[in-house]
Amino acid sequence: MNNVTGKLQVKMLLGAKRWNDPLRNGGILSNRVELDLHNPAEISDEFKPFVRKQIYDCGELAIVTHLQAIAYGKPFILLPFVVSGRHHHKSFACNADRSDINLSSLAGKRIGVRTYSQTTGVWVRGILRDEFDADFSKTSFITFDDAHLAEHVDPANCTRAAPGKKLMSMLLDGELDAGLLGSNMPTDGTLRSVVPDPVLADLAWEAKYGVTPINHMFVVTKDFARKHPEAVRAVFGMLVEASHGREQVFPIGLNANWKALEIISEYAFQQKVIPRRISIDELFGPVAEILR
Repeated sequence: MNNVTGKLQVKMLLGAKRWNDPLRNGGILSNRVELDLHNPAEISDEFKPFVRKQIYDCGELAIVTHLQAIAYGKPFILLPFVVSGRHHHKSFACNADRSDINLSSLAGKRIGVRTYSQTTGVWVRGILRDEFDADFSKTSFITFDDAHLAEHVDPANCTRAAPGKKLMSMLLDGELDAGLLGSNMPTDGTLRSVVPDPVLADLAWEAKYGVTPINHMFVVTKDFARKHPEAVRAVFGMLVEASHGREQVFPIGLNANWKALEIISEYAFQQKVIPRRISIDELFGPVAEILR
């Protein structure tokens, strides 16, 4: 509690984006809470301490990390607010001058990914298997970090890269055949999408399912929600207000995002990233009582 303002101080993890500028510059205020915003250079670096030690009251979290948190009994509650997401057909990339990499010749290939349980990787493997019959079972995944959840164990076809190795340099040097990349995809033409015409494939996928893949959503710790439900409502209201004027690719609310969450939950289970299926009721049930 801030002794001067009388407001509850809330420690929040949230990457800086244009849409949430009003939260950072004081354009959106609450008479209940005062935000202590943390914006690290690489937002995903904070997900591990967030889920393992609950070092924030609330914040942005990769959706697959949250699914794992539920599966392994970690104390988090999902709010019905999407922080970020994007289409992923272009996220499976290789050297632009390689012609021997395609979706029907993946056996024996070395594919780099930051972690096997990374949300982007789960989306890519699931989408390409469903839409193109891509078979990743006989590929070797080269990983560069631990999963955010200590309980997760990578499958047998995962190998950790040597210390000091970087995914992008290995990909450009030919040590990897392809890589699963997210927002760090270069735009200088050195890489190409393994998926032919990824933009057209994105449009076809969205038309088929009616959603855009979700990457990060907003969560609160159970302890924070138990002690301060009114603060959770205040934070949610501030997020909604900040998003006004944002290009609304992602709807807000309990009923609006269930389809994308249903798909990514099934993909995560199929790929053994989570040990059991997680229902939409399990995802949104706890917060429904708080926001009602």
